[in-house]
Amino acid sequence: MLALAATVLLALFATFAPPKPVESWQWLDIAGEGGTALMAGLWAWLVLGSRPGGRVTMWLAGGLAAIMLGAFADCLDELFVVSQAALPLGWIESTLAPAGMLALTWGLVLWRQEQASLTEQLERRERVFRDHRAYDRITQLADAAYVRRQIELERGAQPQQPCAVAMLELAHWDQLEREQGRAEADRVLQAVAHQMLLNLPPRDLLCRYAGARFVLLMPAAELGPARRRAHHLAAMVEAMRFHARGAEQPLALSMRSVVALADGDAQLLTRLNRELEAQDLAAARAAHPAAG
Repeated sequence: MLALAATVLLALFATFAPPKPVESWQWLDIAGEGGTALMAGLWAWLVLGSRPGGRVTMWLAGGLAAIMLGAFADCLDELFVVSQAALPLGWIESTLAPAGMLALTWGLVLWRQEQASLTEQLERRERVFRDHRAYDRITQLADAAYVRRQIELERGAQPQQPCAVAMLELAHWDQLEREQGRAEADRVLQAVAHQMLLNLPPRDLLCRYAGARFVLLMPAAELGPARRRAHHLAAMVEAMRFHARGAEQPLALSMRSVVALADGDAQLLTRLNRELEAQDLAAARAAHPAAG
């Protein structure tokens, strides 16, 4: 489309404006304005090829495209006598470049907002302590060893402040994996992790413990508010409508949680894990009383 627009511009100038003699061409101006047009077109192509579609991408690429065409029209002004043109071609170069700069500026404002949102998401994943070696491959959350270190750091930095830890589990995970397959089960984990991240305060840290279990570190949180936050996250997950590939109906998701204060117990996560296992066993006995 950019090449087509540039061709149309060249045809307009060649049709309605007389050419300048070659000896009057200003080669330095032609090189500078033509180079500006080429670079702006290249940047527009790079933006379109490296970003997902959307309004930010279109504003950025559209602004660069307008700047490219304005610079190209300015370059053509060095080759044709615009003042003697049958059409008012001068408005093209005087309009496109400023309009492109305005569009590009607005795209940069939107891009800045987008980056702020992405940074907030990264902070929720990494908190203020970044260690890119401790990431879970499926959910892109930090792993259990990472959250253990963060619990120790939090307790050491603010020993007088309460600090709560929750462990949350996606119920019936083994059944879901058997029925839907490993790939779909991993997609469910990714969607659940993202849903919980969207509903977390920036200071909270969400990690994957093991299987379908997650650990949530809540600095400066008392036990009561921490339990309400964990219940809220579980409710958000259960409200999801996840559509597996080939399934006509969305999957029904359920989540359990246990919460405790980080009181210096080195076996805190193990204890929470056992409490969830006890909940699983109790739920299984309730569902199959004869087997229990």
